[in-house]
Amino acid sequence: MHNAQQDTIAALATPSGRGGIAIVRISGPEALTIGKRIGGISPKPRQAHTCVFRDAEGQRIDKGLMLFFPRPKSFTGEDVVELHGHGGAVVSDWLLTSAYRMGARAAERGEFSLRAFLNEKIDLAQAEAIADLVNSGSRQAARAALRSLDGRFSASVHELQKELTEARVQIEASLDFPDEELELESKRRLVQQLKDLKAKSKSLLAETREGRALRDGLSVVIVGPPNAGKSSLLNRLSGHDSAIVTDIPGTTRDVLHEHLSLDGLPVSVADTAGLRKSNDPVEAEGSRRAHQELRRADCVLWVTDIQSDIKQDHARAHRELGNDAVWVLLRNKVDLVEDTAGIFSYEGVKCFRISALTGEGVPLLVEHLKETAGYAGNSSGAFSARSRHVEGLTRAQDHIGNAVDQLVYAQALELSAEELKLAQSALGAVTGELTSDDLLGEIFSSFCIGK
Repeated sequence: MHNAQQDTIAALATPSGRGGIAIVRISGPEALTIGKRIGGISPKPRQAHTCVFRDAEGQRIDKGLMLFFPRPKSFTGEDVVELHGHGGAVVSDWLLTSAYRMGARAAERGEFSLRAFLNEKIDLAQAEAIADLVNSGSRQAARAALRSLDGRFSASVHELQKELTEARVQIEASLDFPDEELELESKRRLVQQLKDLKAKSKSLLAETREGRALRDGLSVVIVGPPNAGKSSLLNRLSGHDSAIVTDIPGTTRDVLHEHLSLDGLPVSVADTAGLRKSNDPVEAEGSRRAHQELRRADCVLWVTDIQSDIKQDHARAHRELGNDAVWVLLRNKVDLVEDTAGIFSYEGVKCFRISALTGEGVPLLVEHLKETAGYAGNSSGAFSARSRHVEGLTRAQDHIGNAVDQLVYAQALELSAEELKLAQSALGAVTGELTSDDLLGEIFSSFCIGK
């Protein structure tokens, strides 16, 4: 990714193709000059102006609106011009080409947001929330991303940083002035302060795990022998007839994907062909693809008929899935026997008695999937988070715990101070205060071009 902020960049900020409107965004030192040449006017800040867009040769392109946002009070912190024209690939491409010929270059993925970060308009957690908002898989996930974009997650991290600094000041003042040793009561207060900090970091870590579950969701694969009710289960979870259901084995010939929301948790469900050897090349290909899905799944639902032999079902599932898979055994069609829906354990594997047809026991399965994802369903105050945020907060919590141990058991002020410094570094990586260029490139390259 380019890191030349002296460049002026341009990109389409709306989806390509036909539409009611297309927006070309230009940011950088030459943005206003390019905007004036294309629009033929000198726009006033933060006002919409109707104008005729023309290319470098003066040919008329379109009639639309131009907006100018002067630095530093713009999204990127630079001069930004937006050209709002009629939607259509030809018109938007013509506008972009004109901006390029007048001195702009094509923006890379996430470069507008990267400039906002580099110009301290947003921190890294807020920048990531922009992408999370665009890619959110449920309303709850969208609301969580908006809370992170508003800075709620960052504010919680900064509060921890502030309290860590206060604790470090006390310890390092004692180190700098050996004659002013920590009195017993002061030391007790400091230890309690650090214990409270550890509890706060633990609480924030739990919220972060919840936010990660909202963002990443859960990848689930439904698999098992033919005619066990896999497609019926997919239809039950999705709430509509996604898959064809018949009594004929092998009806599902390919992997069917369904994206759904379970109490706000985004879940990607794959319904696979039955795993069995077949001379039918189509059915054999379906089985091969099913095994591909199994290797990518967060959780596997092995569906069997409740009237089949559970010992054989368990042995086959274990043989097919291996030791590393996270899976549960679903004993389906409980409505056909004199038994009730519920949960039990067999050979260390969690099992569910359910009916995909009537819905009996399915709510228990949904709660299990939420638990597997680390999602409690209390998303009213959650914020969007990523795996690296969880990792950073986990390291910070561990270092705070080590600082307490060094202070209480080893009486080692220097080591305690160093642990607190490491905790601050871990938190700084979350918000981007201490972040490598490689990580920035990886994060912003996942954005769409216009962001």
